[in-house]
Amino acid sequence: MKLLIVGGVAGGASAAARARRLSEEAEIVVFERGPDVSFANCGLPYYVGGEIAERGKLLITTPERLRARFNLDVRTRSSVEAVDRVGKKIRVRDLTSGQVYDESYDKLILAPGAAPLLPPFPGVDLPGIFTLRNLQDVDRIKQKTDDGVKHAVVVGAGFIGIELVENLIRRGVATTLVELQDQILPTFDKEMTTPMREALVARGVTLLLGQSVEAFESNKDGLTVCLNSGTRLSAQLVVIGVGVRPENKLAVDAGLDVGPRGGIRVNEYLQTSDSDIYAVGDAIEARDAVTSDATQIPLAGPANRQGRLAADNIFGRPSKYRGTQGTAILGFFDRTAAMTGQSEKSLRRANRPFRKIYIHPANHAGYYPGAEPMVLKVLFHPDTGKLLGAQAVGGAGVDKRIDVLAVALQAGMSVFDLEEMELAYAPQFGSAKDPVNMAGFVAGGLIRGDHPQLDVEAVLALTEAERPLLLDVRTPQEFSAGNIPGSINIPVDDLRSRLEEVPRDREIAVYCQVGQRGYLATRILRQSGFHASNIGGGYKTYRLFYAGSK
Repeated sequence: MKLLIVGGVAGGASAAARARRLSEEAEIVVFERGPDVSFANCGLPYYVGGEIAERGKLLITTPERLRARFNLDVRTRSSVEAVDRVGKKIRVRDLTSGQVYDESYDKLILAPGAAPLLPPFPGVDLPGIFTLRNLQDVDRIKQKTDDGVKHAVVVGAGFIGIELVENLIRRGVATTLVELQDQILPTFDKEMTTPMREALVARGVTLLLGQSVEAFESNKDGLTVCLNSGTRLSAQLVVIGVGVRPENKLAVDAGLDVGPRGGIRVNEYLQTSDSDIYAVGDAIEARDAVTSDATQIPLAGPANRQGRLAADNIFGRPSKYRGTQGTAILGFFDRTAAMTGQSEKSLRRANRPFRKIYIHPANHAGYYPGAEPMVLKVLFHPDTGKLLGAQAVGGAGVDKRIDVLAVALQAGMSVFDLEEMELAYAPQFGSAKDPVNMAGFVAGGLIRGDHPQLDVEAVLALTEAERPLLLDVRTPQEFSAGNIPGSINIPVDDLRSRLEEVPRDREIAVYCQVGQRGYLATRILRQSGFHASNIGGGYKTYRLFYAGSK
């Protein structure tokens, strides 16, 4: 068996190592266009900021180690320029010597990854404007920062953009973040990004949403970034992180099937439309694990698993890729945002039925010092309760809850299963009713009818004539500190003795701070003959949608 692998990093390197573990006899050749065959691209922003002090720490492995430990033929600085499917060979250009040669294969794995999108803005090729994909890119950005950048502009508020902003702020660089959409972190639902947006502003980041770059110009101090709003930003460093595109040229030129967004199409065994050619990583169109639709989600974890599975299939161990569910996490100083599965907006785009709940728990028992709040949003099927997705934003403990929910989602569990989950508890780690359990209780109660719920944004979208009576059941002190406009206030502890103040001929929308007292008030009202529902997640959820309110 002669196996050729085009591309290293996550998918290609893991495929090569797995292939050698399965066969000592196989001839395995890895081609990498750059000088580094496997590096931690997710760590690149942290090298800019100095959190990762040594560049060498970004090298997961070297060509020399792969040759010595795995007996792999690793050829760096080698550009694969064509695939001859009939002759079963590839055309390779040695970028050091310029030599061009052919290499035959029995099986071929394409792992070319994805390249940063670089829109054709006028002036985009000026000095000081960068994208971030590899170690050579990060070297240039870090050198520019080390030279004394006073102001930087980051274009694109996705994961890479925000990670770069964090690390530029760590270096004392005044930073402006520009995003075309009306929110940061576009893969998240907008309201769930509110805490992260507030954290950016609190750290001194100038945040410009709903704006786009029109052009770049040179000035005496460096660069001018011209926005469609008419704003002109002065900077010495610009980093563009507006997304990635699959590196699919080899596949397209070879006549392999690609999807409408350019991802190389593969089956569940990671074979392309040519059964002797496999493809893995950021270049492929994978199956969404929740919806079964075709999707492109460039993440290191799925790429690693795909590389292993492709090698398994090539060496006689039939293995199916179950799909990608998009589990991802981001840190910004002491704030964390994480998600798994579908978002609300993706479910709406696909016209799929769902319900949602919000809870606002602490990461561990409130009586133990240091408890930190989080917001947890869970999406589920309205009839079966099957999990569809989850998002969490907060401080400590966000990663743990999203990981638990990611496993539950992969296992096909429902919100009723969350109610019964047995999770580790000690006061410094969690609560007897863990946030995951609490999400199950709230969602399960909603489906059973014990906890009828209204979504705050839907309520406030109604006209005044259509809107239910808003009943705030918090204390007078909480109410005076901020409330949903148009509300009346009857504390839950007084509600039973003041029922005559609540109209019986009108729908009642009850809310408290986070939903718990509102749930109790809803139960009191409904069992007293009122038509009442709880506003999911209470006043804190309202503040996610309407962060500028009192």
